[in-house]
Amino acid sequence: MMSDPISDFLSRIRNALMIRREKVELKSSKMLERIADILEKQGYVEGYTVEKVGPSSMMQMRLKYDEKGLPVIEGLRRISKPGLRVYTDAKSHTQIRGGMGISIVSTSRGMMTGTEAKQERIGGEVICHVW
Repeated sequence: MMSDPISDFLSRIRNALMIRREKVELKSSKMLERIADILEKQGYVEGYTVEKVGPSSMMQMRLKYDEKGLPVIEGLRRISKPGLRVYTDAKSHTQIRGGMGISIVSTSRGMMTGTEAKQERIGGEVICHVW
């Protein structure tokens, strides 16, 4: 049993990027699919597919690289952890890397970027930062 599936998700992506993998296979859940959807919409990954394998489902994510072969995602950092939850209010959403990155926030209206949460004037749990 995995105690923190989001950290595992981010670590698998980070490891795949370090060895320049084209695709990475991940366990899937509704929350992880929403994070993958945000990464796709923000242009950090090319896309993902979800396949049902027995009682669970697996996600296959296509990673994105620039014309020089460098990964589009330079870094991923888990912010709110099971042992230390980090919350922010509507006014305190900060810019990541001077506006070059995003924060992913879990709100009462679902998962969204920190910028979207700030526009909607809603706070929530800061899941991770991506740059």
